[in-house]
Amino acid sequence: MKMDFDAVYFEPNALNYELGKMLRQTFTHLPWIPIQSHNRIPELTAAHNRDFPKLKQHLIIGVRKTHRYVPNYKVSDWLVPYTSSGCRAMCLYCYLVCNYNKCSYLRLFVNREQMLDGLLKKDATADAPQTFEIGSNSDLLLENTVTGNLPYTILRFAREGRGHLTFPTKFDLVEPLLSLDHRGKTIFRMSVNPQEIIRRIELGTSPLDTRIRALNLMAEAGYPVGLLIAPVILLPGWQRLYGELVDTLAETLSDKVLHTGFIEIILMTYSFVHNAINTDAFPNAVQLLDRGAMTGRGRGKYSYRNDLRTEAEVFLRQKLSQKLGTMPIWYFA
Repeated sequence: MKMDFDAVYFEPNALNYELGKMLRQTFTHLPWIPIQSHNRIPELTAAHNRDFPKLKQHLIIGVRKTHRYVPNYKVSDWLVPYTSSGCRAMCLYCYLVCNYNKCSYLRLFVNREQMLDGLLKKDATADAPQTFEIGSNSDLLLENTVTGNLPYTILRFAREGRGHLTFPTKFDLVEPLLSLDHRGKTIFRMSVNPQEIIRRIELGTSPLDTRIRALNLMAEAGYPVGLLIAPVILLPGWQRLYGELVDTLAETLSDKVLHTGFIEIILMTYSFVHNAINTDAFPNAVQLLDRGAMTGRGRGKYSYRNDLRTEAEVFLRQKLSQKLGTMPIWYFA
């Protein structure tokens, strides 16, 4: 997959880094617009909601200055800010839109060596080997098509790290990772949803069948793997959609995935910001804000009512136990 951009907004200091210089050569045909900070680009944040898809055409290049690790108690010990934020895909529920308003365009950070140095130091000085989630702010598999950061990261951590790295993805672009000497230290997690939801809501991502194929390939390449059913969206007929999804997974996942993989399940959280942007930018899209099924959860955020969450959890646990009983469910959130 080749990502086409229409302009590059860059912090001038980024060109002092090896990756920054490489990106300058890669996108020399585009206009380069200097900015003071990747976090504050007034002309972009002032854009109308309807311009959201156009903003996704921009590439932002900067130096990551904040390196705060957030404790996590699910698949990893820490959520780690890493080499990118935002994404070129346009999933209508993306939580980065909620956090950054319209600033969910792809931002690349060129100081990867500094970031990985810090991660390795934290791993080395901890009482026990640590697991680091490096993909919570972006889709690193998609980013990798521009930067090549994943082979660098996976190989170096394999040599120097004690614990594990992990990241989720909605893309099938695994070919550059299959032959790496990862030493089992990178946990690969594939996010899945019913194909109808992928087509109508996860805009610009890989289809379900190629996601499953990529997950099978990564398992055969020796990576520890997980299946992330997320976000579960309770549209009308959701039982049929997710029942068919589980049936498809049972029929097409490899034995290696079925007997070594794990499952995560996360229900969708939506927001006022999502609804405002989607209404203007995607007027014909699926309406995800269901005021009858949702309740307030924090400032401007909505989640499904507790009774519906319980219904969904019971349904999915039963279906998964019947069809994918060899794969443990690590959590339901």
